[in-house]
Amino acid sequence: MDISVLIQRKTLIVTLRGELDHHSAGNVKELLEELIKNRGPENLIFDFTNLTFMDSSGVGMLIGRYKLISAIGGKVCICGASRTVDRLLTMSGIKKIIATYQTAEDALNRLEEVVS
Repeated sequence: MDISVLIQRKTLIVTLRGELDHHSAGNVKELLEELIKNRGPENLIFDFTNLTFMDSSGVGMLIGRYKLISAIGGKVCICGASRTVDRLLTMSGIKKIIATYQTAEDALNRLEEVVS
């Protein structure tokens, strides 16, 4: 699992490459909690363009970060999910609480529209 982070206009954009499973979900969780606590982003975008696999541990990590960001009044978005990952997001109910977009730019633009 390769993790890249960027803070742009008060939004933390997290790009994940590889597999988000029980081996990597804990590391992603810890990193994001530290960044959210220390950098204070208002919103969070997960870019799954290069995510090849996700299991229930990844779903749990998403729900936890959703709760954390929601508690401070922010929004969470997902973009670039493959057909397989999108299916898991649908089956798990994640798409009922977290909006999905094609690209990080689409998600960022939508977040800015909501704030305006």
